[in-house]
Amino acid sequence: MPDGVAGVALVGPTATGKSAVALQVASCAAGAVELVSVDSMAVYRGMDIGTAKPSREVRDRLAYHLVDLVEPWEDFTVRQFQEAAHRALEAIAARGSRALLVGGTGLYLRAVVDDLTFPGRFPAVVDRLDAELDVGGPGGSPGEAAVLARLHQRLARLDPVAAARIAPTNRRRLVRALEVTLGSGRPFSSFGPGLELYPPSRFTLVGIDGDPAEVDARIAARFESMMDAGLLDEVRRLARAPRGLSRTARQALGYRELLSHVEEGVPLGEAVAEAIRRTRAFARRQRSWFRRDRRIVWVEPGERAVARVTELCGRPARD
Repeated sequence: MPDGVAGVALVGPTATGKSAVALQVASCAAGAVELVSVDSMAVYRGMDIGTAKPSREVRDRLAYHLVDLVEPWEDFTVRQFQEAAHRALEAIAARGSRALLVGGTGLYLRAVVDDLTFPGRFPAVVDRLDAELDVGGPGGSPGEAAVLARLHQRLARLDPVAAARIAPTNRRRLVRALEVTLGSGRPFSSFGPGLELYPPSRFTLVGIDGDPAEVDARIAARFESMMDAGLLDEVRRLARAPRGLSRTARQALGYRELLSHVEEGVPLGEAVAEAIRRTRAFARRQRSWFRRDRRIVWVEPGERAVARVTELCGRPARD
């Protein structure tokens, strides 16, 4: 991370009101606070409704970075995000403003606040792994699940530490771990200090959470609102695009399930129910991820969170 850069990071599970708090803080700061999205899917242009991306009106009014960086058919890595974040943070610091990071993609956040080091890419290995998975069938099919299980067993033999950290159903992380392990000849878990370490950071970390039952209800209500706002039409438009969606973009919650309706004929009600179920499961994983980080100061959502984050954003950068 560039020297002298500091700020506040607002984190927590999805549907807990992080974005609303961040927008209120920035709106009252008269340009002194600039927002930095930490969302792995908000980087894609055209994926607006399902990512709860800030509106164009908001982005015209407030400085809001790291949204709409690439086209939906492009793959986008955490290393690319880290590089884009460093550029944005340098520019924010040069203007004398404070950065307020907001989002729930845990690995992307750690990449920025802890300046993680990432291993290289091995496209030929990825192509071989993807070919194995494609033979199994479309995303989420029983055939793909069986191939994922075999790949997870392979990773467990080569790098048991990494395998213990990755769910057998997580295609993206599993392929990445095998890509590095097979391509570099070193276990994926051997790179960097590991996510289990939480070193001092130049960012102040603030967390917002809510009662799990209330968060579950908000997730369902929010997805219904997204459907009312035209999410299904957005997914259809993306699916019809000549270059389609990248494998990464296809994994976005909500999009993945509605694509199964658009492309595979899964009944719409089933697709919606599955999207809500998976989003709730994702919120639980986020909660577990962030609760492990003892650097995070947890505050109640709403006005108390606004007051606390406003106070922190007003403090000078640490030496």
